[in-house]
Amino acid sequence: MIIQQQHFNLNPFEFDIFAGMDVDKRSISVTFVSHEAVLRSIKIPYDSKNLMRYVEKQFPEKRIAFVYEAGPTGFGLYDDLVAADRVCLVVSPSQTPRTAAERIKTNRVDSRKLAMALRGGELRGIHVPSVACRQLRHLTHLREVFLHQVTSTKLRIKGMLLLEGIGFPADGNHRNQWSGEIIDRLKNLSLPEVLRFKLDQYLETLQFGKTHLLESTRQTACFCKKDPELRECMELLMTIPGIGSTVGFYLLSRIGDWRLLTHPSQVGALLGLVPTENSTGDRTRRGSISRMGDSVTRNKLIETSWTAIRHDPELKEFYERIRLRHPAPVAARKAIVAVARKLSTRIYAVLKYQRAYVIRITKSEPQAQGTTRG
Repeated sequence: MIIQQQHFNLNPFEFDIFAGMDVDKRSISVTFVSHEAVLRSIKIPYDSKNLMRYVEKQFPEKRIAFVYEAGPTGFGLYDDLVAADRVCLVVSPSQTPRTAAERIKTNRVDSRKLAMALRGGELRGIHVPSVACRQLRHLTHLREVFLHQVTSTKLRIKGMLLLEGIGFPADGNHRNQWSGEIIDRLKNLSLPEVLRFKLDQYLETLQFGKTHLLESTRQTACFCKKDPELRECMELLMTIPGIGSTVGFYLLSRIGDWRLLTHPSQVGALLGLVPTENSTGDRTRRGSISRMGDSVTRNKLIETSWTAIRHDPELKEFYERIRLRHPAPVAARKAIVAVARKLSTRIYAVLKYQRAYVIRITKSEPQAQGTTRG
C-alpha cells in the first residue's frame, strides 16, 4: 500500500491562508481566510486543476491549508491536492463544530465555517484510506449487498408461504433450512399458478444472490492475496481466535494503514465499541457503546466473539466474569460486547507490531494466555 502524507491536526501559525471547501458533484465552494479577515469566497466547477490554477494565481508563495468534509465525492480531491504538495485535511461531518442557533445553510456558509474552524485549530482530520483499502471497501460493500439480497429473499419466501398457510419444508437433520434438498422441495411444491410464478422468481433471485455472493467473496480473497501487505495482515489477523478471512476483510477495509495506529483503544473507537460518557463534577456516568463507525464491521466482530470464547480459554474466563456482573436479561449481550472490545485491542497489537497471536499454555498456568511472537 502506498502511504500518503496525512495530517490530523494542523498548527494554524504554520500557514498564511486557510481554505474551507464545500464539495458537491458539480462544484466546489471555497472560502479563503487569513489570520486577519475573510479574503474571498468563490464557486468553481468540480475540478482540482481549476482550484490549483486559481490558488497559484491569486495567492502565490503563500502557505495554504485546505479542508473539506468527507462525503459522497470520495477522496479524489484530497489525492490531487496531496500530489501537488499541498496540505489538506479531510474531516468527519459529525465532528465539525456547529452552533444550536444556526438557521441558514448554504455551500458558501459551510465553506466559510470550515475555514474559520481550521484557522482556530478546532478540526481534526480523519485517516484517509489508501487506494488499496478503498478498493477493498468496494469489494466488501459489494459482498454485503449480495448477502443482504440473499437474506431478504429467504425472508420473502418464508413470508409468502406463511401468508398462504403453507408450511415451510424441513429436512431430515433440521440443521440447514436452506439445503439443496429444501430448495428442491420448494421447486416442486404444488401451488396455484400465481404463487408458483412468484416462488420461482424468488428462487431464481436467491440462486443469483448466492452465486454472486460466492464470486464476490472469492474476488475479495484474490485481491488480498495479490497485495503483499494485505496478505500479510490477513495472515496475522487470522491467528487471533475467532477471526476468519471474512471478518479479516472487513477489518482491514475499515482500519486501513496499520502504521497510523497509535493507541490500543483506536480500533475499538473506530468500530464504536468504546462506552459513551456523561460525567460532571465528581460523578462519573458511562453508558452504552458509542456505535460510531461502520456498523457492519462492528456487528461482524461481535458475532465472531462467540466463536472466539469457544477457542480461547482466557476470553471464555473474561466473558464469564463480565456476565456475572450484570442482570440476567442483559448479561450475555454486555459480556460478548466486552469480548469484542478486548478483541479490538488484540487486533491493534498484531497489526501495529506485525506479530502473530498465539495461545500459550504452560504447566504453571491452567488458563491460556494470549501473547505475541515474532
